[in-house]
Amino acid sequence: MAKRKLERFNEMKGMDRVIQPSMEDIKNDDFHLKGKWCLEFFGKEGPLIIELGCGKGEYSVGLGKKYPDKNFIGVDIKGARIWRGAKDVEEHNLENVGFIRSKIDFIDRFFGEGEVDEIWLTFSDPQKEKPRKRLTGPLFINRYRKFLKPGGVIHLKTDSDLLYEFTLEEIKENGYKMIESTGDVYGDYFDNLSEDEKEVLNIRTHYEKLFASKGHIIKYCRFQVD
Repeated sequence: MAKRKLERFNEMKGMDRVIQPSMEDIKNDDFHLKGKWCLEFFGKEGPLIIELGCGKGEYSVGLGKKYPDKNFIGVDIKGARIWRGAKDVEEHNLENVGFIRSKIDFIDRFFGEGEVDEIWLTFSDPQKEKPRKRLTGPLFINRYRKFLKPGGVIHLKTDSDLLYEFTLEEIKENGYKMIESTGDVYGDYFDNLSEDEKEVLNIRTHYEKLFASKGHIIKYCRFQVD
């Protein structure tokens, strides 16, 4: 297993769809692609959507296939997971999908003001013991504000009752704009969606499949912070 991981890490060094910033890059407030992702990385203008804690990149890849006119970036620190997503990108020749291997703590270092249109949080760690580290808490919302466009949307898809209820409370307490929410995404709510919306929410990550197999109900909400 260790040998396979090492082989994958070495292979990723040659993948042009994967950015692996050094700590020096991260500390530099002028990251070379900051504010320039669409033109310099993807080579075309278009909405920019990021998936945080992307794992194997199922959402980034799935959305990239569905929306070739949009650009997608998955972010995760786990190299072996990103390798799988990057291989899918290569195999399907997706020029509108890329990955950043980094901790999400540094996310505001990589994007310029108003550069990102949407954020997807797919099965994020609910951080039971560290509420400050939840990706819908004030610490991270304030980082997103630095690069999310006015009116930009944050999506949360989770099996965690804790994270879902916490997020609803944050939305209410901070006066964010709730667009839609459901405590059971595949229940009656799903039946009333358009076919386009069904395709998007029916993208299943590795963790969603794992949790659903254990009987966990999947929740979803989307909201705006400005």
